[in-house]
Amino acid sequence: MQLRLDALDAHLAKGLKGLYVVYGDEHLLVQEASDKIRASARAQGFTDRSVFVVDRYFDWSSLLGASQSMSLFGDRQLVELRIPTGKPGKEGGEALKTLAAADNPDVLTLITLPRLDAATQKSAWFTALSGPGVALKIDPVERAQLPMWIGQRLSAQNQRVAPGEDGRRALVFIAERVEGNLLAAHQEIQKLGLLYPTGVLTFEQIHDAVLNVARYDVFKLNEAMLTGDVGRLTRMLDGLKGEGEAGTLVIWALVEEVRTLLRMKRGVAAGKPLATLLRENRVWGPRERLIGPALSRVSEPALEKALSLAAKLDRQVKGLTGGSGPRGGAGAGDPPPDVWDGMFELAMTVASSGSPLQALAKAAPAKRPA
Repeated sequence: MQLRLDALDAHLAKGLKGLYVVYGDEHLLVQEASDKIRASARAQGFTDRSVFVVDRYFDWSSLLGASQSMSLFGDRQLVELRIPTGKPGKEGGEALKTLAAADNPDVLTLITLPRLDAATQKSAWFTALSGPGVALKIDPVERAQLPMWIGQRLSAQNQRVAPGEDGRRALVFIAERVEGNLLAAHQEIQKLGLLYPTGVLTFEQIHDAVLNVARYDVFKLNEAMLTGDVGRLTRMLDGLKGEGEAGTLVIWALVEEVRTLLRMKRGVAAGKPLATLLRENRVWGPRERLIGPALSRVSEPALEKALSLAAKLDRQVKGLTGGSGPRGGAGAGDPPPDVWDGMFELAMTVASSGSPLQALAKAAPAKRPA
């Protein structure tokens, strides 16, 4: 059976199943969910614990032996299996199916996996595990959800932000500085609990305490572009540059979004339904809600001009040509001297309905030190 993370506490209160599969790339949430299952298992007498980590030389017979044997002291066993790659292989898949079919009330099995693609979730071994057991998918906390998540965590330690706009601004401030790094968010929230008493936290208290520990994902740039969030886009590009991210990868991510928008823009002009275009261009998740407003905001000639700029930036980042002119683009159409400034200009094609210079003016406050 599939179980949502927010339903785990209620599920454990009703009693334990014999098999749990926890999978996802949000390590903090995977760890917390696993800790809750372990604590519930200990409370119900599963005090003997064995941990197995799968590598290329893993002996699957040792796992099956542990799951079928009794503890030397007669204690009930918690058997943990960690598969870091999410790929057990042919032998492992057969062993997991055998494990899922076993019925030993004195053994509780906890399996942890990374994020699994759709094909793997339909595999025979995963289906065998999730049938009799509980499959707990850990979804990432998206940027739009992060302020609410932070507020809930603060509430759990009897702290909260002020009501109204001041409180919203405080939560957004924290989210901006921990984006992409949920463990850091957890640590910053704990730090607030240590520094300040229970009750309402002011924006000034939060500002003084919270560090800038964001880790930006190049593949999240498209969200900032599509929403027109110039400040966030500026922080992300500066953060990726500071982290030493490869410029070629950033350009590729930006260009893929521009190409998708151009194909859809032309499709809409040809009379195709937006829903059909979304499927054809493999647009889903948060992007599905953001594409429509972006298509209304940006013109086809602007997207074509962006692709021309992207081609020049690609040559520039590979050392094949140079750029000239101030940030915001040269009059002759050459990219700026700094390829990252050119990527900013490219992203602004989608993020802003105005000219690059107008977009730069809007972004300027976000670039000043906090």
